[in-house]
Amino acid sequence: MARAIWSGTISFGLLNVPVKLYSAVARRGISLREIRGSDGARIKHRRVADGTDEEVPYGEIVKAFEITPDRYVPIGKDEMASLAPEKTRAIEVQDFVDLDQIDPIYFDSPYYLGPAEGAEKAYSLLAKALQESGKVAIARFVFRNKEHLAALRPGDGVLTLTTMRFADEVVAPSDLEDVLPQEEQKVAKKEVAMAEQLIESLTTDFDPGAYRDEYREQLLALIERKAEGKDVLEAPETEEPQATAAPDLMSALEQSIAAVKEKKKPAKRKPPKKPAKKSRAKAKK
Repeated sequence: MARAIWSGTISFGLLNVPVKLYSAVARRGISLREIRGSDGARIKHRRVADGTDEEVPYGEIVKAFEITPDRYVPIGKDEMASLAPEKTRAIEVQDFVDLDQIDPIYFDSPYYLGPAEGAEKAYSLLAKALQESGKVAIARFVFRNKEHLAALRPGDGVLTLTTMRFADEVVAPSDLEDVLPQEEQKVAKKEVAMAEQLIESLTTDFDPGAYRDEYREQLLALIERKAEGKDVLEAPETEEPQATAAPDLMSALEQSIAAVKEKKKPAKRKPPKKPAKKSRAKAKK
C-alpha cells in the first residue's frame, strides 16, 4: 500500500483542508549496473581533484558557480540554507484559472492529494467545487526544500496536484535555431482540408493502456534470455536513411486517408464451403 510522502494543508480564503500527498507515478525504468566485462567486478566512481589522483572526502566538497572557465564562486552550506524557502506545510492557492488556458508544456510531475483524517468533508467540498466550476487552482508549496508552482484539479474522484515549471524555465521557440521555418510557407486550403480529414479519420478516444514501453519490454526479454543461457539474436543492420526530395503533400495525404479507410474496413468473411457432391458410383453402393 502506497504511503504518503508529504502532508500539509490546502489554504485559500478562510478555508483550510488538511491533505496528504502521494506519488501518482510508478517509475518502470530498468536499473543497470556497471561492471568489468572480464570478471564482473563492480565499478566504483571516485571523487578526485582535477589533475590529480587524490580522492576528495565528501566533507571537503562545496558547491560553486562557474562564472568563466576555471573561475568559480563558492557557496557554503550555511549560505545555501539561508536562501532555502521557509519550510511550511501550506499549499497556498494563488488563483483559479481555466484548464485550457494552461499549455501542457508547463506541467511537470503528477501527484494525488488525499484527505487527512477528519478532513473528508472539506476535501470533498473542494473537489466538488472545482469539478462543478471547471477551474484549476494554481498554488505554491514547499516540497523537498524547493518551492514549487502547482496545479490542483479533480480527477477520478480525488484531487490531483501537478507541479509546474515557472515561466522562465520554458524555452521559447524563437530562442532556438531551426525550430521555426525560416520563411513563411503558403499552404493551400485544399491541403489543410485534406490534413484535417486525415486527422479526423485517425481520431479516437484516448486509451492510455493501448500504449506500451516496447523498448523496456524488449530489454526485459533480452535479460531473461541471457539469464537463462539462451542465444541472443543480433539486430539486423539498418541502412542510413537517404535524403529525399520534398514530398507531394496532396498525394501523400490522399494515400494516407485511403490507407486508413482500407484499414478500418471490416474483414470480408469467406462463404462457407459447399459439401462435395457424391459420385454416382458411391451413391449406388
